[in-house]
Amino acid sequence: MEDRSYIRPDHIMDGCTNVLDVLVKRGYLAQCNDLEGLHDYLDTPGRRFYIGFDPTANSLHIGHFLQMMVIAHMQSAGHHPIALIGGGTAMIGDPTGRTDMRPIMTRETIDEHQSQFVDQLGLLVDFSEGHGESLNNADWLMKLNYLEFLREIGTHFSVNHMLSAECYKRRLEEGLTFLEFNYMLLQAYDFLHLFETCDCRIQFGGDDQWSNLLAGSDLIRRKHRANAYVTTFKLLTNADGTKMGKTANGALWLDAKKTSPFEFYQYWRNIEDVKVCETMSLLTFTPYEEIEEYQKLEGAELNPIKKLLAWRITALIHGREAADAAQKQAEELFEGQGRSALMPSHTLRRSDLSDTKLIDFCVDAKIFPSKGEGRRLIQQGGVYLNEMAIDSFDRCFEASDFESGEAILRRGKKKHYRIVIED
Repeated sequence: MEDRSYIRPDHIMDGCTNVLDVLVKRGYLAQCNDLEGLHDYLDTPGRRFYIGFDPTANSLHIGHFLQMMVIAHMQSAGHHPIALIGGGTAMIGDPTGRTDMRPIMTRETIDEHQSQFVDQLGLLVDFSEGHGESLNNADWLMKLNYLEFLREIGTHFSVNHMLSAECYKRRLEEGLTFLEFNYMLLQAYDFLHLFETCDCRIQFGGDDQWSNLLAGSDLIRRKHRANAYVTTFKLLTNADGTKMGKTANGALWLDAKKTSPFEFYQYWRNIEDVKVCETMSLLTFTPYEEIEEYQKLEGAELNPIKKLLAWRITALIHGREAADAAQKQAEELFEGQGRSALMPSHTLRRSDLSDTKLIDFCVDAKIFPSKGEGRRLIQQGGVYLNEMAIDSFDRCFEASDFESGEAILRRGKKKHYRIVIED
């Protein structure tokens, strides 16, 4: 197994004495219900905190990775993380940021996703005994008696106040189901349960979760007259404010089967100049003093820093070997002759050469997701064979395409594939 100790340093405090100062300095913080109180509370090591992850997909994505970085910083400072997998809340689905209701998933699907989440969280989070733990809220939510829950918890929630929350306001026009309306109560109950059973007084989350987090701290105050702290962190965005981590194939996943290490590396290699230092601060453990030096650079001076950023994020998730390979492939493709021994390869039998249409081959090889998509790409001039644009849907391979023994097919500007002839 690869030595990954370099990934998560024992302690990076960037000259600070309190981890909350580190999170503020590196740009994580968005909102906090009691910043001064939380700062004082974190002066003592061993504080329990939690972040929730609903297993609505079979992999975490780059947005979750920012939360993992927060956990790693907190844990390095001596605090105790609880990664709460939402096996129960995933049965309902969080309406936050949605324009429609999430598909209802089976328990079996949710359990499969949960296992994958815990494995991926383990890339940065130490779940060994006494250091951190992973819990599943299905363990207590599935046992709730609905009438008792309404009497004990529902009485503390004002419907008028709930409807003013941003996560619900956006859905009212499209149609908010009563199923989803319960989500805030269940998330608040999670915080109450962890407070009562684990003395957990801190909840972190993305800034789009602010209303749900506040509901939990308010419930604890009402039930126990105790302080509970909630803090949200910035969402990853591009310079124009759109969500960062979206590719042509969807989200930027942590699972190499869903987003390859090369595609992952290339995403960060091509990041906007204005986002380089911010992203390095949020998604790597690069010392802040080093990042401050990079802030002085601009234009072409940032290109080596982009490569460093891409390598470091890729190495955190996929390991050194995969990061090295992705960087080498990118350099060979985009800084060399447009060829790399590491690019995806496909074979074509010599006997099938003249009878194989390029579009059919690409669909079978999953280079194109469908024939319709392939036609669209060709029509838009986005498909090249040996750097010659393909302009016909009926184009077949020819012997002259393989004078060097292989042909290079390019889809768009950055996706390259080697096609090798075999006898």
